[in-house]
Amino acid sequence: MEQEAPGSQGGGPVGSRPMVPAPARPDAVPVVPDTGPVGNRVPAQARAAVGEGLPVATDVPASPQVVPAGAASPAALAVSPARAALAALGETEREWPRPPACRVITIANQKGGVGKTTSAVNLAACLALHGSRVLVVDLDPQGNASTALDIEHRTGTPSVYNVLVDEQSLDGIVREVAAIPGLYCAPATIDLAGAEIELVPLVAREARLNRSLANYDASGLDYILIDCPPSLGLLTINALVAATEVLIPIQCEYYALEGLEQLLRTVDLVKGHLNPELRISTILLTMYDGRTRLAAQVADEVREHFGDVVLSAVIPRSVRVSEAPSYGQSVITYDPGSSGAQAYLDAAREMAFGAGLGGSAG
Repeated sequence: MEQEAPGSQGGGPVGSRPMVPAPARPDAVPVVPDTGPVGNRVPAQARAAVGEGLPVATDVPASPQVVPAGAASPAALAVSPARAALAALGETEREWPRPPACRVITIANQKGGVGKTTSAVNLAACLALHGSRVLVVDLDPQGNASTALDIEHRTGTPSVYNVLVDEQSLDGIVREVAAIPGLYCAPATIDLAGAEIELVPLVAREARLNRSLANYDASGLDYILIDCPPSLGLLTINALVAATEVLIPIQCEYYALEGLEQLLRTVDLVKGHLNPELRISTILLTMYDGRTRLAAQVADEVREHFGDVVLSAVIPRSVRVSEAPSYGQSVITYDPGSSGAQAYLDAAREMAFGAGLGGSAG
């Protein structure tokens, strides 16, 4: 018997007529093997999203960037933090007058949290940005000034401790601040916390820093700013003996005035017995809150008592000033347009143009 082909509709015998393939479905698309480069392949999910059968876009290599002859390359256009700060400040005077001799200024107040370190760092940054060469001596065991200037001060780092206790040369510990040309820092480590006790049996313990600065070549410096700890111990005494000027930051609050009498008495004792040239040359009002009457009253009392040594610039409370040290920067480079940066700029300008050179607080 003749057999029918499977699936045939007719009843003819096998091979009695040619087999015709079924018509292709209209939605079927021939599968093209993917032989292109990896960058030209399109995932199946993407093909489904954009529609099957669309031509795949090929990657065209970008033409090399052409830099006109004589033009600066992108790398050369990178702006240093110092230049960026000056541009943001909109300064027309790139250089301020430099003092005839190096001014050694101790920034002291035994009350903590009044802005000693903040003032030291930001005043130094402003002065250095305008042509002066400034050294910041960090005499606080907490090392906050070293942190704000992004200077290494881990335990074991050569620091002011080695200068005071081991009589190491100051040249061996001074480091240049990378972000601001002309600014230098003598870092402090936590070892300084024990220096108060270690200095007690030493000869001429009050003059150790003064002797070190005398042996240091400061001929190329315009300012030496000494940041003190919040106490009136041997570290602060060393700073007062080594300096010729004292800058006192005063917080615009009542408690800040209470301890001021003790500081003034200490300055008088040092002047009478150890450093006859010492004088209070500058007082800076800090953390001023214009929303309160108390701040205005404190500012008025300070100006009435101390007269011309009080700078006209007042440092306001500013979040940016508090944030800057966590990025290893002064507020001048961190946010030059902030109110705190502008206030420190005004204060530094007053100092550079003669504030504190002639006057002295009684």
